[in-house]
Amino acid sequence: MIIGITGTMGAGKGTIVEILKERGFKHYSVREFLIEEIEKRRMPVNRDSMVEVANDLREKNSPSYIIEQLYERAKENKGDSVIESLRVVGEIEKLRTRKNFYLFSVDADAFLRYERISRRKSESDNVSYGEFLSQESREMNSDDSTKQNLRKCIDMADFKFENNGDIEDLRKDIFETLVEIEERNYKSFEENETEDFSEEEYSRPSWDEYFMEIVHAVSKRATCDRGRTGCVIVKNKQILATGYVGSAVGQPHCDDVGHLIEETIHADGIKREHCIRTIHAEQNAVCQAAKKGVSIYGATIYCKLEPCPVCAKILVNSGIKKVICEKRYHAAQESRKIFEMAGVEVVAIKEEVDEY
Repeated sequence: MIIGITGTMGAGKGTIVEILKERGFKHYSVREFLIEEIEKRRMPVNRDSMVEVANDLREKNSPSYIIEQLYERAKENKGDSVIESLRVVGEIEKLRTRKNFYLFSVDADAFLRYERISRRKSESDNVSYGEFLSQESREMNSDDSTKQNLRKCIDMADFKFENNGDIEDLRKDIFETLVEIEERNYKSFEENETEDFSEEEYSRPSWDEYFMEIVHAVSKRATCDRGRTGCVIVKNKQILATGYVGSAVGQPHCDDVGHLIEETIHADGIKREHCIRTIHAEQNAVCQAAKKGVSIYGATIYCKLEPCPVCAKILVNSGIKKVICEKRYHAAQESRKIFEMAGVEVVAIKEEVDEY
């Protein structure tokens, strides 16, 4: 997916970028690209220089030249990308030819935007309120396809955001929009899917099978060979966080230094050994969601194994409403009671028990 961002000065384009980066998007900035070119030309780094250099590059090459350069960088890195500060109609029209491109626009009250850029204290933003309005006015409209036409770019947006509130309001709007895009893509895929394979040759996976395959991929990152487990937290068919078993940050990996073993007696009365260096996959996934500020309330967690009692308590208190595991876990009797009392549904794809 490629998301382009357009909008007025100080409206929050950079903030949207940071929110998308939390979801794994790679960031490519027209501003940073222009600063590189400005410094090569030994010009002062300010908004006038940016407009001059941008217009020069487009006139000498094409209206979409800068975006094409950023797109090539994004293509090399692969994955979801966000390109910031689209201001020329030709740039957007070029990106429209790419699959899965969506344009976001953002705006806010003019004086609020001026206060925001004043706090940034960058060279290009060190202007009076009158100069701020004048600069913006020059970039709002143009009949020249190589020059800024911010008003037309904003009109072309697929999703428009008003950023007069706080960052949490904006984050919520962005996350809801990403879910809507995912649902649109899925619906479009189902409507346009062709029968390239017979049923004997190909069986499309269910959503549960799809996410369980991702669990297996995540678990390959595990760093303890006593149980290379992984998990994925999902809501509305959108992955919110992943986790795999491993040591805490700064601690050595079991795969490198060996296990730190402790014996415990389980509810079934059997004494078993456990590695106490590692953090379970479910705990790591909850931690990742917390670090990103992502709520997992009402979500489903996909795991290789049933969660242990400690993980069960954490998942219940985090708001998880459904657990889908590939196999049963030998020490999950207490976990099942915890989930049952909290009204959390547990589904085991296979009834076989893993003894790790």
